[in-house]
Amino acid sequence: MAESIRSGETIRPLSVGNVVSASVQLYRNRIGEYFPLAAFAYLWLFVPVYGWAKFCMISGLISRLAFGELADQAETVPQARAKVKGNLWRFLSIAFQIFWRFLGIYILGIILLFIAGAFLGFVLSFISPVLTFIAVALLYIVFIFIIIRFFSRWFVAEVPLAVEPRITGTESIKRSWALTEQSVGRLQLVAVIAFMITIPVTLLTGYLPLIVEFVLPDLAASGAFNVISFLLSIAGGMLLLPFWQVIKAVIYYDLRSRQEGLDLELRDRPLTDEF
Repeated sequence: MAESIRSGETIRPLSVGNVVSASVQLYRNRIGEYFPLAAFAYLWLFVPVYGWAKFCMISGLISRLAFGELADQAETVPQARAKVKGNLWRFLSIAFQIFWRFLGIYILGIILLFIAGAFLGFVLSFISPVLTFIAVALLYIVFIFIIIRFFSRWFVAEVPLAVEPRITGTESIKRSWALTEQSVGRLQLVAVIAFMITIPVTLLTGYLPLIVEFVLPDLAASGAFNVISFLLSIAGGMLLLPFWQVIKAVIYYDLRSRQEGLDLELRDRPLTDEF
């Protein structure tokens, strides 16, 4: 980030790099507040349905807390929780709606990809096998691009529900779609940069056990190793969930600042002991 964000400093709509930098700073400043929430969220995942709803709600709660910091409307955890707990099942409905929409897009895309690939393969096979390979590869690239584009449009789907009053789950998804309409490319770059930042944690907690399992199969067969691997993956998720929710909050705020004239402010305030 070209300029550091100081306490009380107002920032105009952010560039891609500044969105990520602001998110990293806010995550670093508030991790003591957000990590316990993420830990509870992951513990709730072990409870079917209701626990999943709690996970989605707490994820939205973290984004609301982050947005409050940016908007100079900071809340304590109990204050923010009181505002979002009434939307418990709406948060879950957003997760299900996004899941089924992505599943439908994926299935439809695979069908169209298969038909187009078969047609091009038949036509181009009479000309050159190399052209067939190139054409099919290009189709796959287009398919991936379309999936990423939809992902970008729904990236902040739960944040409006967490922040804005009197809004339903479906309206929150539509709000995300409307806000991101002119910023798909920026969001894709933000997601790529943010993903690269999380690679060290992902490698340590997700892929290191797989490497050990491949190199030392006897050790990997032990029950203790499986438990440690599982705990590492959960710990990684607890660390990364607040980061991604902060990213969403900063993106949501930046989109609103561009379209609705808000100012972005990061402040350092004492951590609350209330969780």
